[in-house]
Amino acid sequence: MFVISALVVAIPLAATWFAGGFAAADGSAIASLAGQIWLLGHGVPLSVTLASGPSSATVEVGSYTLLPLGLLLIPFFLSWRSGRRLARASYTDQLWQPLCAAALVYGAAGLATAFVCSAPGVEAPLLAGMLVPLIPAVAGLIVGSRLEAGSWSRLIGLSAADWIAKTSQDQRWAGSYAWAVLRSAFVAAVAALSLSALLLTVNLLARWNDIVAVYQALRPGPVGGAALTLGQLAYMPNLAIWAMAWAGGDGFSVGAGSTVTPLATAVAPVPPIPILAALPTGPLTLGYAALLIPIAAGVLAGWWFVRAGENHFDEWLSLKVRVRWLSLPGSTLFLGMVTGLAAAAMAWLLFWLSQGSLGIGRFSELGPEPFTAALWIGAEVGAGVVLGSLLAPWLEGDAALAPHPRQGSQQAAAQE
Repeated sequence: MFVISALVVAIPLAATWFAGGFAAADGSAIASLAGQIWLLGHGVPLSVTLASGPSSATVEVGSYTLLPLGLLLIPFFLSWRSGRRLARASYTDQLWQPLCAAALVYGAAGLATAFVCSAPGVEAPLLAGMLVPLIPAVAGLIVGSRLEAGSWSRLIGLSAADWIAKTSQDQRWAGSYAWAVLRSAFVAAVAALSLSALLLTVNLLARWNDIVAVYQALRPGPVGGAALTLGQLAYMPNLAIWAMAWAGGDGFSVGAGSTVTPLATAVAPVPPIPILAALPTGPLTLGYAALLIPIAAGVLAGWWFVRAGENHFDEWLSLKVRVRWLSLPGSTLFLGMVTGLAAAAMAWLLFWLSQGSLGIGRFSELGPEPFTAALWIGAEVGAGVVLGSLLAPWLEGDAALAPHPRQGSQQAAAQE
């Protein structure tokens, strides 16, 4: 895992160095840079120090925290594959041993990389270098081994079926409802991110001439152009998440004092990075139409929830409130609220992972503001869930799914 993920970073840098792309830098400097990028790709923040003059008063200190999510996916999926292989090669009661050994080796590799690759001006904290890379690695190992093992009992000795069998029927209904809400929120988050990524792709194609013009002005050469493109691809997942924040309405920033929203864009001069030429500029006449993306994702999530058939809160409320025109709106609004909150929590995690700092200067604020952007997404998804759950019977074309005044009461009574 460590070797392959390191080669993914080292090979493009080495090719660029051999082509003369790093001026007078020697091999040790390129190796240190590769290790620093490897650590950054695992989420390790790098401490940056810049001295603009001989006095200590001119020293600026910051942290490079803009995580390239494209690089983060590489160790995760490599660990996923390793977890599956370890699960196939281990006995049922011994799987935890190779998993712990793999985590220890990966943590030691991160510690060694942080120690060796720290250089004047750019340093990696040793403790973070050891522990933070374990997050994607251990997550991949657990997911891969769980999928291969087929149950949690083989991993941790705990059977979910045995635990559920000890709970009461009310607890099972509540658990089923909560689990369905979480899955529905996941559907909404994935749908919103996918539609936003599609919107980003369309924008890149529409602004392709501007992107090519920046490439031509830079004149990086074949090898340098390939390395520049790979670097931008590493941040494409970040840009897709930023597009999701943009579609939600709150937008994102590209440096302190800049805003990119569906209604207007105000951005100071940016570095000559080709993909930044695709930023929307000026007032957008139909920018507000992007707000339909999280709403459409919510409609899909509400439709999915109805298809799951786990709306036990509606059944319980129908027993308490016999008037259906009161219980149906109440349960539907509650569904929209809890699903919107869950979707907002998932969106907050995505926004928090995608934003960061380039260390020093104006670009210490990049990406969406996680809390406010997540609130926008949660509110719009919740509205879509309400609409989707009400329209689901007609979207399905199945009259059996349509709300009926006695449906919830009869089902609950039968189950009792």
